Amino acid sequence: MNTRKLLRLAALPLFAILAAGCSTAPPTIDTSEGAVATFDGLYPVLNSRADAAWAAPGMDLSGYTKIMLRGEGIEYRPGGESGRTMMARSNASHYEVTEAQRERLLATVREAFLKELGKSTRFTLVDEPGPDVLMIRGALLDVVSFVPPDTVGRTEVFLSSVGEATLVLEIRDSITHAIFARAVDRDAAEAMSGTLQRSNRPMNTSEVRQMVQRWARSLREALEGFTG
Repeated sequence: MNTRKLLRLAALPLFAILAAGCSTAPPTIDTSEGAVATFDGLYPVLNSRADAAWAAPGMDLSGYTKIMLRGEGIEYRPGGESGRTMMARSNASHYEVTEAQRERLLATVREAFLKELGKSTRFTLVDEPGPDVLMIRGALLDVVSFVPPDTVGRTEVFLSSVGEATLVLEIRDSITHAIFARAVDRDAAEAMSGTLQRSNRPMNTSEVRQMVQRWARSLREALEGFTG
């Protein structure tokens, strides 16, 4: 393989730390002869810690000092059991996400990313595009809830996972919308130990918040560590 065709990601640490896990080999952008580019000219990132990642060869973000966030929405898996009976709960693969739960998730995501990126010592958060502004586009896809509806009586529910979601992040120029990189990562809102925990609103909210905070913290640290 032509080594000049395999670009090291020393200048693109975003996908090296986006998701949990370890990789012994450094992330690289694969522009080798057999590599398949996306429809918009991005090449696969090898050894990414995200589930999947693509980046533009030769990208240079050194002229950017500000970032603006643009939410692209939250999509939920169709269906979902809404019944409150034991039979319905036992047969359900996932559960309905109520409007109130959707509003809480949206607020949690917005708060976590704004708070975490506001800690950046390199980038300033702004609301308007500009020549030195990076646009971070994010969306949550295929959100699944494993939390059954509240039941009448003393029935207790223990869960190992509150739910799952797929995060899609894109880094673009805020004026031209030219894309630099894209990452996709699926994560679960669950206790780090993976043990069963009693399901209640405070616990469930806490697990979801921690999942979103992991993503937000990884994004901030990656952007601050960018040296290209």
